[in-house]
This record gives sequence, C-alpha cells and structure tokens, in this order.
Amino acid sequence: MKIALLAALALTLTVGGCITIEERRALDAEQCRGYGFRAGTDAFAQCLQAIDLDRADARRSYAYRDFGGPYGGVGFGYGYRRW
Repeated sequence: MKIALLAALALTLTVGGCITIEERRALDAEQCRGYGFRAGTDAFAQCLQAIDLDRADARRSYAYRDFGGPYGGVGFGYGYRRW
C-alpha cells in the first residue's frame, strides 16, 4: 500500500513539472507582451526569437559544463592534459 502511494506521488510530481510546447510559447508571448511588444510585429517576433536563442544557449552551456567544451576536457579522453 505504501509503495503504491509513493509511486503515485512520484508520478504526480514528475508529470506536474512538465510543460507543453504550446504552454511554453504562450508564456514566451506573454513575456514579450509584458515588455511592450505587440503581437504580429517584427519586434514581437524578434523578442520571441531572442527568448528561444537564450534558451538554446542555456541548454548548450549546461551540456558542456562538466566536459570543458566540445573539443576537450574531462569525458572526451583528454583529461586535464595540455598540448
């Protein structure tokens, strides 16, 4: 009984933290409207693009934080050796 309750709680917490692409887009659009941009304008599109590019950059920097970048460091067989 306790195991089933803990499993249900873990599943609820896991699914509760997810956000769909549509929800993310709506939040980004709301953020741009909060900055004063109007939907349908070039400035609004640039705002959405900037948010997307910042998110992609954050993903990239997170992926490389433990490896020293894409060309060396720990995890790529080079260790801390300097050439």
